[in-house]
Amino acid sequence: MSLRRAAVRARAVVGLASAQLRRTPGRTALTIMAVTLAVLSVTLLASLGVGVVETGEDGLENANRDIWISSDPIDPSASGTANPIVGSHGVSADIAERDDVSSASPIATHDVYIGTDGDDLERTSAVGVHETHDEFDFESGGGFETELNVSEGDHLESERAADPTHEEIVLDPNTAETLDVSVGDTVYLGTSRETARDHEFTVVGIAAYYSQYLGSDAEAVPLTDLQAVAGTTGTDRATFITASVEDGADRDAVGDDLDDEYAAYDVRTSDEQVSAMFEEQPLVLASGATLVGLALVGGIVLTVNLFALVAYQQRDELAALRAIGLSRWVLAGTIGVQGLVIGLIGGVVGLAATPILAMALNYLAASVIGFEALLQTPLEVYGVGLALAIVVGTVVAVVTGWRASRYARIEHLEG
Repeated sequence: MSLRRAAVRARAVVGLASAQLRRTPGRTALTIMAVTLAVLSVTLLASLGVGVVETGEDGLENANRDIWISSDPIDPSASGTANPIVGSHGVSADIAERDDVSSASPIATHDVYIGTDGDDLERTSAVGVHETHDEFDFESGGGFETELNVSEGDHLESERAADPTHEEIVLDPNTAETLDVSVGDTVYLGTSRETARDHEFTVVGIAAYYSQYLGSDAEAVPLTDLQAVAGTTGTDRATFITASVEDGADRDAVGDDLDDEYAAYDVRTSDEQVSAMFEEQPLVLASGATLVGLALVGGIVLTVNLFALVAYQQRDELAALRAIGLSRWVLAGTIGVQGLVIGLIGGVVGLAATPILAMALNYLAASVIGFEALLQTPLEVYGVGLALAIVVGTVVAVVTGWRASRYARIEHLEG
């Protein structure tokens, strides 16, 4: 076939496809809308899958700590007896004395009961830390800061009171809404319903900082107060000891040194801690991978069915074109060009709508479960959505057009 003849045939195919699209504007619009929905199903589900996997990693990065020291189990949502590090303030003080470490501090987590009425308490999680910081992004109020100085021996059990001394708390927004409290109000807090009546804490701030890390509502409390409430002041238990290295220090090298020095514990860099979290919670990875897989499979299946229906609806037109002598390749090309045009328009519309819908769904997720960026849309997500609309749509349209042309018979024009 000469180049000139091929060009003529290509123009004919494009002309026939354009005529078909113009002839049925309603069907064309509905098909474009269907492609848009297919693209959105891919981009939004894939964004959710990516967000599920990256949520824990983002939480650790926001913590802005270089080294994490723990002991099995390492599940950050574990609490109570899963505070396996004994003498945590002493260990932190020893680590902080190193020349290559700028600071070190313990973190404890406990399941607690909280409420404005000692007889009506809600179960939640509490994270014990020495102080809050600017990255808490307070919705209202502020944070707290304890005066404990581990470098001067304040980590000794004899230097710490057995009862709460600061009695301040930062509430998660959902908890504050459930309890109908605001900054300045008082709540009861304890590790059991019975002990909660004995401890009153003043709400000094409202923020969802640790909730994003744990994946559930979490309140921030001064560490020594949480230990006093839990009765672990004597053993000085903690879930983690976190450390920041000095500027210019090699984080991996510091981690290796600490790993040798504290062989009884698991010493990890922040990246390694993320991997360890996911190893302990394979459901997170499985959920993310499943969502991405469902997005791809669902989008492809929807696209295949869509263009099969488009070809079926044009069976009479295809039969007429076949009757006047057009080849099956021309008929398949006609459907393929329609698929390219519809896929391109539907894909662009779907990609344009993705960030808007993702923002709306993130707002809904933040108001319901506390996650502010549950859907994350990297460029790869947009690339997959556009490829589905254009590449897969065109290929599927050509294949379904070829198959439909096999059954384009003159009998379809009779009656």
